[in-house]
Amino acid sequence: MRIRMALGTMLAAAVLTVMAPAARAAGGDEARPTERSCGTLRLTGSLPVPPAGMAVEREVSIGADCTARYGTVRMVPAGKAEGAAARTMAAASGTKKAASGATAASGTKAASGTKADGTHRVSSWNEMYDCCNIRMTGLYTASEWTTGGSRVAAASTGATQQFNREPWNAGWSLVSARSDTDCSADCAVSRTEAHADFGYRGIFDPTGSWYANTHHSYVDLAADGTASCRFDVEARHTFAGWNWRHGCA
Repeated sequence: MRIRMALGTMLAAAVLTVMAPAARAAGGDEARPTERSCGTLRLTGSLPVPPAGMAVEREVSIGADCTARYGTVRMVPAGKAEGAAARTMAAASGTKKAASGATAASGTKAASGTKADGTHRVSSWNEMYDCCNIRMTGLYTASEWTTGGSRVAAASTGATQQFNREPWNAGWSLVSARSDTDCSADCAVSRTEAHADFGYRGIFDPTGSWYANTHHSYVDLAADGTASCRFDVEARHTFAGWNWRHGCA
């Protein structure tokens, strides 16, 4: 799908909510690393949808003062996008049936000028990494839709989730996930919402009650061949050095 980029008009936005770290609990809860926690985090942002064959991505890191530090928007060849995102895009670009996956907050809007009639594809990723550059959780979407006669003739958006596991059946796990599409044939617009909730029980919290990441992705596929992708992410008990990576292609 050829999409004209609108970097000048699509400025990234950020909303960061950091709650004060919880007081250190007594008894068995003393092992929890509350004194280093940045509290609850919610991030939002926006990106332009790139031209065909390219990917646009951004990284947002949590500083030592628990504030969000937004990096620059980067445009790279789709095959060079970082980490799991690159693998997801490669799979999506060679698949006729869309597949996708996970939660975070940001938005992208495709510019007009795309060839209206034909088959179009777009994919997105939404990932949370820890301070050691380990991807903890991720939600991914991949969409394919066919347009003609000022209508979406057929549309498919899939969602997939990925998460980091530790030895001895520990680490992050998927608690729940759902994906809903309002219209898949003969539509003016096909809209899909994908959501995923992740929990953690492992080395850093054996109780399983301390960490949780929630990702949300929204994809709209229009009859004129354009698309928009929006994301948001919420994390419970974050730390300095964590970073959120999101992008689309």
